[in-house]
Amino acid sequence: MDKRVPARKKETRGLVIVYTGQGKGKTTAAFGLLFRGWGSGLRMCAIQFIKSERGKWGEVATARKLGIEWHRVGDGFTWLSKDMDETVARARHGWALAQEKIASGDYDLILLDEFTYPLHYGWLEAGEVIAWLQANKPAGLHLVITGRNAPEALVAYADLVTEMQAVKHPFEQGIPTQPGIEY
Repeated sequence: MDKRVPARKKETRGLVIVYTGQGKGKTTAAFGLLFRGWGSGLRMCAIQFIKSERGKWGEVATARKLGIEWHRVGDGFTWLSKDMDETVARARHGWALAQEKIASGDYDLILLDEFTYPLHYGWLEAGEVIAWLQANKPAGLHLVITGRNAPEALVAYADLVTEMQAVKHPFEQGIPTQPGIEY
C-alpha cells in the first residue's frame, strides 16, 4: 500500500500574521518577511505606528535603499507622549493610511508595525478593524501586524500568531541599546 501523501494543489492565499508578546524580536521577524518578500519580487509597504519620523532607524535606511515603501506615523513611544491627543490622532491617521494601502490592491505584503498598541490602548476598536479587514483585505494580500498585547479578537482572526517570550535582555543587565540591534 502506498502511504505517500498526495501532492496538494498550490493555493495562493494572503495570510494575516501577528507577532506579539513581551519579548524582543517581533519587528525583527516582520522585517525578515519583508526582506524575503523583496527577494521574491513582492510589492510591499510598511507603516510604523509608534516610531517617529525624526528617528534615524536602520530599517528605514535599508528600505529606502531597497525601494520598499515606508511610512512612519507615530510621534515616539506612546508611554512618553507629551500630547496624547496628537499621539491618538497620528495612530488614527496611520490606520486611514493603512486602509488606503490595503484596499488599493497595489501590494502583496503590508506590514503594520506596532499596530497592536492603538488597539490595546483603545484608540482604535479591534472589532471594527477586523470587520473592515474581513470586508476589504484583498484575498492575496499578506498582512503582518506586530506589537505587544495583541487583542484576543486579532489573535483569533489571524492565520499565524507567534508570541515572543522574554527570557533575558541586555537592558536588564545595564547594557544600553545597540545600533543595528535595537535601531
